[in-house]
Order: sequence, then structure tokens, then C-alpha cells
Amino acid sequence: MSLIVFDLDGTLIDSQRDLADAANALIAERGGRPLPVDAIAGMVGEGAALLVTRALTAAGVAETVDRALPRFLELYDERLLKTTRLYDGIGEAIDELRADAPLAVLTNKPIRATQRILEGLGVAPKFRWMIGGDGPFARKPDPAGLRHLMVQAHVDSSQTVMVGDSAIDLATARAAGVRICLARYGFGFKFKPGELRGDESFADTPADIVCAVRTIRSST
Repeated sequence: MSLIVFDLDGTLIDSQRDLADAANALIAERGGRPLPVDAIAGMVGEGAALLVTRALTAAGVAETVDRALPRFLELYDERLLKTTRLYDGIGEAIDELRADAPLAVLTNKPIRATQRILEGLGVAPKFRWMIGGDGPFARKPDPAGLRHLMVQAHVDSSQTVMVGDSAIDLATARAAGVRICLARYGFGFKFKPGELRGDESFADTPADIVCAVRTIRSST
């Protein structure tokens, strides 16, 4: 047995336009100026509360996250699948990999939104487990969710591969002691000098994930 764990936003799905539109709708309601899509995309990855905090701060809107977060979630819920799509080739990649090992999703997005998106895109049944950021486990980069998935799959860190696009995913994998394949095509792929240490694998397209993950698994 082994286990392959996927991040969601920026790895499986391109959701940046819907996230940005929801954040900008919130900003506009509060009298602020909309932010560029790529600026908001750079704020994604550590949960909705931090996204809202960062977006409001960047837009110069003075409001507490406790007041703004519920409204953001409402606005995003209205837009979950307006433009969000699977990255080209992801469907084929996960079909190939699920023949090798069970698949899971580990995301900081709320689980209800995660399930609705993956169901709407027709791939939810391909993942045996899904963990969202509003469940019983601390959000990434805390490794608790990833470790729980390993327990569920009856595997250890040497039998597990994580696939993600961001520094948060990298930190999560390192904290759990598992190898990682980083998706360079994802909108979260932004690393500072020194963050990469040379033992990471990379995928420039979703199709590359299959080869990268299989190479990792064969080398352990």
C-alpha cells in the first residue's frame, strides 16, 4: 500500500478567478478598491481567514476578520464553480495514479466547498479521503491532517507522497517527513531563496505528476 495526497487550489484546480471575485466583491461592499487577480491569488493557501485579512489590509479596508469572514464565505459560495476548473490533464493524471495507490485531498479550504467543487467537476469519487481546513485538524502547514491520512491508509511516511504547489504544502510535507512533488504550474508556486533544498520533485504540467510521483515511490 501507499498513499498520494493532493493539495486543492493551484494543484488540482485553477480557482484564482472565483476567489479573487469573491474577495473583490467583499472589498467593494466595504468601500475599497478591487485588487488584481494575481495579487489575491498570492494570498491563497493558509485558509479563508488569512485570505480575508490580507485582502482587506491590501485594499485599505478597516474591518475585523470576525465580521468580514462570514460574508466572504457567502460571496465565495455563490461563485464556487463560475470559472473554477481542473487544470488541463489533471483528470487523466489522477486516473493513472489511482491505479497505483489510494488518493486523498488535504486542503485549507472548508470541506463543504471542497466537496462541492470536486463533485461539480466530476472527480470527487476518485479520492478516498478529503480533509478540509475547518475540520478537527489544524490547518496546513501543521502536519496533523497529513498524518491522519497516513493512519487511515495504514502507511508510513516512506509510503506517502504529497503533491502541492506552495510553500505551505512543502512545509506540511517536511513536517510529516514525506516526499513532495511541487506543481510549478500552480498559482501558489512562489519560493524564496533557500526554501528549496534539492530533494523536491517538480511537475511543469499535470501530466508530469504521474512520472514524478512514480519516480519518488520507486526510489523509497
